[in-house]
Amino acid sequence: MSYGRPSGGIGCLPALLLVLLLVFVPIIGHIILTIMILGDDLSGGEKLLWLLIVWVIPFLGPLLYLLLGQRRNRLMSQLT
Repeated sequence: MSYGRPSGGIGCLPALLLVLLLVFVPIIGHIILTIMILGDDLSGGEKLLWLLIVWVIPFLGPLLYLLLGQRRNRLMSQLT
């Protein structure tokens, strides 16, 4: 009878790291993006809409906000 690691399993530490990578890193990213949206110069309705998009559409929502949602004048003022 073998009490070692089951054959074919990935082990406890790699599984934990995988969970951290797939679950907690995106949540931290969403929280940071939420802070960015709340600090942006959008109207209340626009902020609510972007927050819904970011949190409901997991990977595409944050990308859409970063590409389309930020005010261009704020972005341009940071570049100069």
